[in-house]
Amino acid sequence: MAIMVQHALNFRHHMKLTRFVLAALAAAGISLSAHAAGNAVLIQMEQDGKFKVWHTEGESHLTEDEIFSLAASALPEGGKRMLTGAGFARAIETKGGTIIVVSGADVEKSMLVDRDACGHVKLWYSTGTTSLTDEQLTELVLSALPDGGKNILVGKRYAKAHSTAIGVMVVLWEPAAVR
Repeated sequence: MAIMVQHALNFRHHMKLTRFVLAALAAAGISLSAHAAGNAVLIQMEQDGKFKVWHTEGESHLTEDEIFSLAASALPEGGKRMLTGAGFARAIETKGGTIIVVSGADVEKSMLVDRDACGHVKLWYSTGTTSLTDEQLTELVLSALPDGGKNILVGKRYAKAHSTAIGVMVVLWEPAAVR
């Protein structure tokens, strides 16, 4: 029973976060396709105190079945190597989530597999176009709350940070033009 209650609470939190993200994008005049093009990042703190930033934009070159198989085989020391359409790949289970690395690709081309409360898979890519300074990353991480922290001006964009189980998810958007 307690597990069912926790799943319900996680689902409610996810739905609140989803509604907020959609409302923020709509208020900022950003379409969903623009959001998918790189207006969100996931920030994780590494053991050396530096930030690892994961991006929404990117191509996996792996099929959904390959991603599911690799994620299911993940181990802390690295799961078994599997032949995929993009070459050999393996998954590593970390405290921050499951990372898939394709052989021959450098670490900067890895993917983080994230699952929401409903079990939907979200891929985060280790390279992307969103560039934030260490000072901006620190401010965003410190402002993060489960339902979203305060809006922060980052360059010419606004950002809102949400704390999640695997890091801080940040939605970035440009303010609507004043008419």
